[in-house]
Amino acid sequence: MTAPVELGTLTLERLVGALFDLQRRAHACTGGVELGYSIVNDSQTVFGFRHAALVIDGKVQALTAISTLEVHAPFVAFIERLAALQEREEGFEPRVLGPAAVPDDIRRDWAEFSAAHALWVPLHTPRGAVLGGLWLARERVWHPAEITFIAQLADTYGYAWVALRPRRPLRRRISRPLTAVIALALLAALAIPVRQTVLAPAEVVPLDSRVVTAPLDGVVAQFEVKPNQPVKAGDVLVRFEDTALNAQADVAERSLQVAEAELKSSAQRAFADAESGSRVDLLAARVEQKRTERDYARALQGRSVLRSDRDGVAVFADPDHWVGRPVQTGERLLEIADPRKAQVRVDVAVGDLIELPADASGVLFPDNDPLHGFDLKVKNVAYEAQPIAGGQLAYRVDAELQEAGVRLGVRGTAKLAGERVPLVVYLFRRPVAAARQWLGL
Repeated sequence: MTAPVELGTLTLERLVGALFDLQRRAHACTGGVELGYSIVNDSQTVFGFRHAALVIDGKVQALTAISTLEVHAPFVAFIERLAALQEREEGFEPRVLGPAAVPDDIRRDWAEFSAAHALWVPLHTPRGAVLGGLWLARERVWHPAEITFIAQLADTYGYAWVALRPRRPLRRRISRPLTAVIALALLAALAIPVRQTVLAPAEVVPLDSRVVTAPLDGVVAQFEVKPNQPVKAGDVLVRFEDTALNAQADVAERSLQVAEAELKSSAQRAFADAESGSRVDLLAARVEQKRTERDYARALQGRSVLRSDRDGVAVFADPDHWVGRPVQTGERLLEIADPRKAQVRVDVAVGDLIELPADASGVLFPDNDPLHGFDLKVKNVAYEAQPIAGGQLAYRVDAELQEAGVRLGVRGTAKLAGERVPLVVYLFRRPVAAARQWLGL
C-alpha cells in the first residue's frame, strides 16, 4: 500500500479536503470585502504562509490579519511594486519568487517586509483577462503539489471575484491602442467648428415710444391710467396736486389787478401832477410784469393735468409708487408705446460677451412660456457696459422680434448666436479668460 504524501503538517488527502472547504467558503461570500478577507486569511492554516496580499488592478485589496487597510503603508507600497512587476509577465501559472528575482531597489525591502519564499498566483476572469494576483510568502519552500492546489483555488477566487465585482475599472477594460484611438478622436472633436452662443436675461421693451415726463415741480395726486392700458390722444394720464398752483394763479391775478389800478390812477393824475406822469411808464412796466406772472401761473395750472399726445399703451410699473411723491420737472413718469412696435433688450454680462456679427440671430424664451421660442435679429450692441439691477456691468444688445405675439414688459432669456469657433474655444473660453486674469498674463 502506498504511504500518504506529507505536505508540511498536512497529508495529501487532508489538503484535498481543505481545498473543497476553502472553495465552499469563497462561494458563501456575499461581498467583495468579505471575499477578500476570506482569500488572505482562511487558507493560512492550510498553507502556513506568514502573510498574503490580494492585489486587484494594481491595488492591494486585502492583507492577512488586517481589517482596515492603510493604503499608504510601506508594506502596501512594497506589495504593489512587486505586483506591477509580475503583471508584466505573461501566463496564468503561479510563479515562485525570491529576493534574487527582483530589482535591487525592491530587494533591499524584501528582508524587512517579506519572507524568503514567495509565490505569485495570477487571478483571471472566465474570459481570460487578468484581474490581479495573490501574493503568498513563508519561510519554507513551496511544494509542487501545494502550488497545484493553490492554482486550482485561484481559479475559484477569480470566478468569485468577478461574480461579486462584475465591472472592472474603465482604465483596465480599455486596451492601449483603443485608448490612443479615443484620445485622437477627442482631439479631433475639439477642432469641430460650432456656433458660439451666449445666454442672457432679456426684456421686451417699446420701440419708438414717447416718454412722458413731469411738466412741473409738484406732487403726483393720481394716475388716471393703469399699466398696459390702451389710451387715446387727449386722454388724461396723470393729475398733480393743484392747490398751490390755484393759489399761485389767484395771487398773480390779484397782483395784476392792483398794478392795473395803480397805472390807471397815475394816468388820470398825470394831467395835473408832473410827478404822477413820470411814474406812468414804471407802472405800465409793472403791469406787464404782473400779467406775465399771471399767464405763467395759469400755464402751470393747466399743466397739473397731464394728457396723452398720441394713441398707444401706457407702459409703467406701479401707479402707487408715484402717488403722493414729489417729482421734479423732466422726471420720467411713463411711456406711451405702440403695442405693434416692440424690441428686445438683452443685458449681456461683461464676461459673457461674444463677437456678434451684423446679422447675428437669436431666440427669446419668455419666462411665461419657456417652451416657445421667438426669433430675434440683433440690431445694435452697446459700445460701453452700463450697470444694471444687482450692481453688475452688462452690455445692452437691442434685437428685433421677427414675429408678433409677445406682450410688452415680458421678461425671459435670450440665446444669441455669434461666429463659428472650434469646439475647444467654445468649451474653454471662460476658464482660459479666468486663468489669465488670475495669473496676470
